[in-house]
Amino acid sequence: MLKRAAVAGMIASVALVGVSAVPFAADLKDVIDVLPKFAIPMREVGDRFQNMYFAAMAGNWGLALYMSKYMNNAMNPAKVTKAAEYPLWESFYKEKFEPVNKAIYAKDFAAFDRAYMAVITECNACHTAMGYGFIKVVKMSAPADQGVDYTVQSKAEDVPK
Repeated sequence: MLKRAAVAGMIASVALVGVSAVPFAADLKDVIDVLPKFAIPMREVGDRFQNMYFAAMAGNWGLALYMSKYMNNAMNPAKVTKAAEYPLWESFYKEKFEPVNKAIYAKDFAAFDRAYMAVITECNACHTAMGYGFIKVVKMSAPADQGVDYTVQSKAEDVPK
């Protein structure tokens, strides 16, 4: 009799957990559905990428690295919302973008400029390969964010970890 009561209690507990998991799963889906996919984070990536150029050109290497770091972090929602595509971004940043970051640490604008322009070519090739060839990145003539003093002198090591 005691064994039967214990089994019944376990079945009731499992049933309750199952019933309460359904609303939780629905709530989680609602949260995931409102997270940005690729388009919104890519807008931030584009702005930070443009700003980075003007920071490096003025010798504000800390700001250039800051823009790079947070450009990459802007794509974090895609780990959940576009899990199949996120590895493309991750490998792009680790491989294709690495020369830009190295030039920032070296405070070498000539190397930065070459690497930056190569990244623009890579961005456009990726957009085309993914069916977004109508999105063409260009180097802007002014930074995306006009409310920043790009001329502050700094080095990449000034960026907090």
